[in-house]
Amino acid sequence: MPQSPILHLDQVSQRLMVQGYSGHATYNGGLDVVRKVLKADGVRGLYRGFGLSVMTYSPSSAVWWASYGSSQRFIWSFLGHDSVHEKPAPNTWTIVGVQAAGGILAGATASCITTPLDTIKTRLQVMGHEKRHTVRQVVKGLVVDDGWKGLYRGLGPRFFSMSAWGTSMILAYEYLKRVCVKDA
Repeated sequence: MPQSPILHLDQVSQRLMVQGYSGHATYNGGLDVVRKVLKADGVRGLYRGFGLSVMTYSPSSAVWWASYGSSQRFIWSFLGHDSVHEKPAPNTWTIVGVQAAGGILAGATASCITTPLDTIKTRLQVMGHEKRHTVRQVVKGLVVDDGWKGLYRGLGPRFFSMSAWGTSMILAYEYLKRVCVKDA
């Protein structure tokens, strides 16, 4: 199975985020993370959490796109632009506003649904090397420490990140679609 360099960056960024906390190493930048992980665990260490990354990013993307499509239909219907109402075509700024709102709603929905998977994945990636933890052990530890809300650690930043990313991505995508359409 080909290995993606993206996973190197995910593992590196996660370790840099928790450096200095109790039980976590301190690093002198991203290359130092890579060097220390390779020394301790080999190449395999850079891919810790790969399966959960796939299990997080795939559903997250699917939920995002499904939510975006649904939110578009809802918002346009709310504005009276549906098959029942006959209104003149909306102006460009209305279209952009609806697309931005759809991106925000899609990011919010996807983050709320997939944050538990992301929290578990991140824990597995950054936990110390002294003992390997299973998904079950990580979930149990989060629930024991904080109750079920422990699975939603990081929801706020993830919510804003996914909403901002999704909104900027969809606005660029929809803009390029409009620009590239040829008049027939």
